[in-house]
Amino acid sequence: MKRWMLMCTALLAGGSILTAQTGGELRFCLRSEPKTFNPLQVNDEASETVRYLTGGVLARVNRITQKAQPELATEWKVSNGGKKIRFTLRDRLHYSDGTPFSADDVAYTMQRLMDPALHSSTGDAFRSGQGAVTTRVISPTAVEIIFPAPVANLVNLFDTVAIISPKSPLKEMAALGPFFVSEHKSGSYILLKRNPFYWKKDSNGRQLPYVDSVRLDIEQNRDMEALRFERGEIHLINAVSPAVYDKLAWFTSTAFRRAVSEAINRDDLARVIYHGHAHAAIGFLPPSNLLWFNSSLKPHPYDPDNALRRLRQDGFRLDNGTLRDKSGNLVEFSIITNAGNRSREGMATMVQQDLKKIGIKVNVVTLDFNSLLERITQTYNYEACLLGNVNADLDPSSLRTAWQSSGDEHQWNPKQKSPATAWEAEIDQLLRAEASSTHQHARKQYWDKVQKIAWEQEPFIFLVNSDALVAISPNVKNAQPSVFRPQAYWNIEELALAH
Repeated sequence: MKRWMLMCTALLAGGSILTAQTGGELRFCLRSEPKTFNPLQVNDEASETVRYLTGGVLARVNRITQKAQPELATEWKVSNGGKKIRFTLRDRLHYSDGTPFSADDVAYTMQRLMDPALHSSTGDAFRSGQGAVTTRVISPTAVEIIFPAPVANLVNLFDTVAIISPKSPLKEMAALGPFFVSEHKSGSYILLKRNPFYWKKDSNGRQLPYVDSVRLDIEQNRDMEALRFERGEIHLINAVSPAVYDKLAWFTSTAFRRAVSEAINRDDLARVIYHGHAHAAIGFLPPSNLLWFNSSLKPHPYDPDNALRRLRQDGFRLDNGTLRDKSGNLVEFSIITNAGNRSREGMATMVQQDLKKIGIKVNVVTLDFNSLLERITQTYNYEACLLGNVNADLDPSSLRTAWQSSGDEHQWNPKQKSPATAWEAEIDQLLRAEASSTHQHARKQYWDKVQKIAWEQEPFIFLVNSDALVAISPNVKNAQPSVFRPQAYWNIEELALAH
């Protein structure tokens, strides 16, 4: 069973603004592709994020004080019982492409926003009565907006109205906010660059924003987003799901992984699925590998009582046959495996039944093999996966890419720049030493230690080693079947046919 492990998130507390360094690229994720870059037609979270980062608004609701504060407008006055608002605007402002900003832009934006043909949810918030919304430009820095009926919470509604220019050749892509859209690769990322004409400055007179750019990666998988945060690939997560936060803690826990392992009856798997032609697995090398297997290691015992003891010590509790974590969440996850492989489907079902005995709910999901590979190598959209592990070579050096933290086939904390845990760092150190050693005995010692760490930590939970079963005709002479591939014809040059 393979699973992504060691995905951690953190809760960030707000605080005072400190002296900041300028430059650099801030990175975080969007959960989906933005449906639009037109700020007047925003109706989804991803588009809203882009609008917030690029749009210039007349007033912004401070998310700490929850009060409106001046932005493009320096002041405003609501009159006529909430049906009219007058804004006084900042002078000499420009869009990201250098186009000047004026009251004409505010009037144009409101006319576009309130056009029924646009079907804008932002505009709908201003519709409080029958009739048209009108605007009056008093001067380049003053504008009035008149509504047919009073509008509740009027000032705060302008927090979501990004002003656009009728004169800019970039249309709605010209930005008055701190950033503008510089690049967009559909399904991959959006790159925002600093607006060189942005008007805000800090208390020391330095132009804002501090960072040069913001990269928004499209990442639908919340587990992967949390993993990337833990590895330092992104700088923040805007909203951490409590369920994801707690579930990631399960898989991070060595005690949880060991408990799952002890709750699985490997002997039953060998007996039922393989009809006795298999044995409980110990690690990533089988005992039949006489040169490299660490013979001091023994199979993990089937011991559901001890599994529950481990879980209780780790803060889990059994509640009427259901396992719950320290936050009271039901412990439930899915195992994916490839459809049509009867052995793996059967094993997944038996694992499901075994884990139910310690209160864990497992959902078995079968996928076509290409979809399964996409999940475990590209999208990482899975919690646990049951697959086979084939060692084509006797020498374990071919497995380095799976066990080195930076390896392309590293199946937990994938694509990490540096080891996420102390035990992964220790494996890296051992494999670097092993790779440069020319002495067989020294290499064996290094690999023995790697096997022991893998046995203790169980990022993979190894289930069974199946016997090598071959079929060879009596007409084939000199055959010497092996447990290693190619089992039946490794000595092909010596095989002969009886006449």
